[in-house]
Amino acid sequence: MSHLNRRHFLGSTVAAGAALLGGLGRLTQAQTLSAAAELTPGLPAGLGSYVTMATLLGKKPLIQLADRPPNYESPLEYLRTPITPNDEFFIRYHLSDIPEIDAKTYKIAVGGDGANHQAEINFDDLKKMPAVEVVAVNQCSGNRRGLSTPHVAGVQWGYGAMGCARWKGPRLKDILDKVGVKAEAIEVGLNGADGPAVDKTPDFIKSIPLWKAMDENTIVAYEMNGQPLPHLNGFPARLIVPGWTGTYWMKHLTNIDVLTKPQGGFWMNPAYRIPVGRFPVRDRFITQENAISTPITEMVVNSLITSHRDGDKVKPGKVTVNGMAWDGGYGIRTVEVSTDGGKTWTTASLGRDRGRYAFRPWSFVLTAKKGKNTVTVNATNRIGQSQTAELIFNPAGYHNNVMQDITLNG
Repeated sequence: MSHLNRRHFLGSTVAAGAALLGGLGRLTQAQTLSAAAELTPGLPAGLGSYVTMATLLGKKPLIQLADRPPNYESPLEYLRTPITPNDEFFIRYHLSDIPEIDAKTYKIAVGGDGANHQAEINFDDLKKMPAVEVVAVNQCSGNRRGLSTPHVAGVQWGYGAMGCARWKGPRLKDILDKVGVKAEAIEVGLNGADGPAVDKTPDFIKSIPLWKAMDENTIVAYEMNGQPLPHLNGFPARLIVPGWTGTYWMKHLTNIDVLTKPQGGFWMNPAYRIPVGRFPVRDRFITQENAISTPITEMVVNSLITSHRDGDKVKPGKVTVNGMAWDGGYGIRTVEVSTDGGKTWTTASLGRDRGRYAFRPWSFVLTAKKGKNTVTVNATNRIGQSQTAELIFNPAGYHNNVMQDITLNG
């Protein structure tokens, strides 16, 4: 397992065609394209001066928001299908020392003070275990952060720090059964092969509550949409935590530790926290909670118009507007559309249900007139949670599920 050195990374101002990630196997050759990124309206002024479209091997052009570590957003057009193809899936890293991993020597160490035994599982062992497939949205916790008002620090994501895929692998609870879980265990710690470029940067280590680790839908995936995981999406294996934001979906998984005490470290506290009581979430991470903040967990109900961009021109008459809706796993009940600024609402048609963790397609036929046509969308899940009309501000820019509205020019 080799790691990319800091000198292999070049700044985002390199000329077109320069290598971004050095020349090592799967991570080679990111090309900066001449076309400017078509950014989400409302992102900070000046972002367009350095954000470009760029291509990494195995990927179609993505919106390059940062290259060290690599953070690449999917353009709106890539989110028009309920299953996001592997080569169109976004890329999110916290650390820039990204490994190249040989599946033949890959191992996951399983143990911890909350386990009865210690074990190592290699890639062949993993693939021999009974496997399940889960269709689930992987969404960065900071998706839409760039739309926060006032703006907040962090990667200025627009709409595309997410995608939905079919993930396949064994259940995490079956892996934990190999070492046995003590009665006093409360969390399961996770680490991956990617690391910090300098010693002072904290390693990206996370944990999930034991009950979530034992959930039948929490898996260690080695396949994505019927193919091996792309390297920059976690090859050879990553954790899949359906319904929860992507911070827990550990890539290049190398360590699974059953814990009898809460996991510490920067990436659990102060990072990835939200104010207590601000959001209508039901999945709480009690062992990591304090009087002021709690770890972000489940995704809030949300929707996105994918067929059109704000300001698009349309012909007067019947125009089909469609998109995707999703939530933390309760399932989408309805999607409603307003064409009069929220005064009245019409129920949109829902497409195929691929599972409660998946994108749910929706469509609406707009009778467009000459001039401006506004479209506002609001999704509601099966426990009655809906999107918000105004941003619930928080310093990290998480959980932005403000109802999207666009104007189409007839």
